[in-house]
Amino acid sequence: MANTLKERPVYRNIHVSQIVAYRLPPAGIVSILHRVSGAMMFLLLPFVIWLFDNSLTSEISFDRFTSAFSAGIGFVPGWFIKLVCLGLIWAYLHHFIAGVRHLWMDMTHSVTKAQGHSSAIITLALSLLLTVALGARLFGLF
Repeated sequence: MANTLKERPVYRNIHVSQIVAYRLPPAGIVSILHRVSGAMMFLLLPFVIWLFDNSLTSEISFDRFTSAFSAGIGFVPGWFIKLVCLGLIWAYLHHFIAGVRHLWMDMTHSVTKAQGHSSAIITLALSLLLTVALGARLFGLF
């Protein structure tokens, strides 16, 4: 009887050196990026408020707002301001789409592994495609 019992699998925590080799499923990647995008938007909120304030206060401040993207602000070059804004665009789009994904999963109550995988792939693809499109507009490609 003892010979017929299978050995039970042993689950251990992943060591820091194994993180690079660990294959996270797309749903896990979306979950981590959802948290990263939320933290990124929170930390850059003073920059967003500054941009919003300068875009609305007066014509002079709006000129300062538009020139920040070409001439920069102080020692920070304009391309870096555009890059930060591109990061904010990605963070907002990813956070929004991942949030809609979670709401959809909560409303339908029919979450399967296949649905989670496909919705995670759609979330990643949509957020990246929309970021590329808006980034092309931001950098003046069209």
